[in-house]
Amino acid sequence: MATAKKPTTRRKTRPATPEPAPCPDCDGTGEHTEIVRVGARKGRATDDHQTALCLTCWGTGQSID
Repeated sequence: MATAKKPTTRRKTRPATPEPAPCPDCDGTGEHTEIVRVGARKGRATDDHQTALCLTCWGTGQSID
């Protein structure tokens, strides 16, 4: 015995959610990079870099507003 087919229903489409704006402080990367300075008086810059999380967006890269 064959089973009866169920009627097909249309799928409801949701409106697209807009992408959040990138963080203005870190430009959407979520990190800040600073040059490492050595020396007490002159603060000579080296070729090394230090990376830290952005405190505005807490590393997400998305604007809070």
